[in-house]
Amino acid sequence: MTARLPSWSEFLELLKPAEALVGLTFDPQSEQLRAELYRQLLMNLSLGYFLYFQADADHPDWAPFLNSVFLLQPNPDDTYLLAPVRGDAVYRVAGNRGTVKVLTFSTGANMMGMADAPGRNFGYFDADELTVGPNGELDVLFSAERPAGYQGDWLPLHPDTEFIMVRNRAYAWGDEREASLAIERIGASPLKPRLSIGQIDGRIRELLGGFTQRLSRLWLNYQNAALKRGLINKIELADFGGAVPAQAYWQGIFRLAADEALILETTLPARHRYWNVQLNDELWNAVEFIQRQSSLNGHQARIDADGRFRAVISLEDPGVPNWLDPAGTLQGMIIGRWYEADTLPIPTLTTVPFKDLRRHLPPETPRVTTAERAEQLRTRRIGGQLRRRW
Repeated sequence: MTARLPSWSEFLELLKPAEALVGLTFDPQSEQLRAELYRQLLMNLSLGYFLYFQADADHPDWAPFLNSVFLLQPNPDDTYLLAPVRGDAVYRVAGNRGTVKVLTFSTGANMMGMADAPGRNFGYFDADELTVGPNGELDVLFSAERPAGYQGDWLPLHPDTEFIMVRNRAYAWGDEREASLAIERIGASPLKPRLSIGQIDGRIRELLGGFTQRLSRLWLNYQNAALKRGLINKIELADFGGAVPAQAYWQGIFRLAADEALILETTLPARHRYWNVQLNDELWNAVEFIQRQSSLNGHQARIDADGRFRAVISLEDPGVPNWLDPAGTLQGMIIGRWYEADTLPIPTLTTVPFKDLRRHLPPETPRVTTAERAEQLRTRRIGGQLRRRW
């Protein structure tokens, strides 16, 4: 007997409860935030299709995850790839490391949005600890145990593993080349079977009635918790559950008026492999970072003569190199990362009148002209597009 597939209108009913998420935003009465929440839900749908329908653990493939158009708080310097796997199977990942600053693999279960329970992280591996050939060649097996007699690179899979994630982390956007990788399950049937009615039904239900709402709810609740802790224009060290063990996060809520500026200031760790800072909007989306300078990393930023990093958050271009552009957002979250750092400085945020900004910056702070800013943004825009992976 053929299973009954619900009508399309019945499936769409699963999306209706998402309307209630408006009540979790910083301002439930804001029509702008309501519109942007609707956009975010569509974004979640487009991301979720890849996760639920592109591949499975027997016939894996890399799905674009949190990249560029999927703005629910990716690191602007990272492009992410996600492949479904099983902890009791053997997988081969082969290709080319590329030249990105950092290339890593991580394994886990309960990817955010795909389960009610928090995600589980099992392993985090740096590609530079593997054997990389003279032209960047890379070939590694993932399995619960090293296959008998196998002498090549091998990384362990926890029995409960559900995914392998790749992070391509670039410093010099467009100059560095992302890894080119393929994944296959060893011993799987060479033919990927057609999905049954029941499988399609179940995945549509999970995507519309689960993932799309869960992903937004997770981060709206996260922001509200930060607000309750009084983090307005304050910074704290943060814990994201050990997803990246080599990395420490810092975070806060920025809030300013249209005629104000916020000065972000920090020392830098004496030893570190990577650092960055980014702005998120009121819905935890990364503020547009291809077309606007809403993030800076250690390669892009200008460091002052005293060794400190100073950046300015303001609606209007302040004419300084380290402008963090909130793209019209007067409130959101600021996230930073110290990677393989010997110390973990906690930055400060200082509110000043925009018209008096220069009085609060070192006198040697350069003045960025309109033409120089246009060129800075052009370099960023082209570099961002060259490294994008959909």
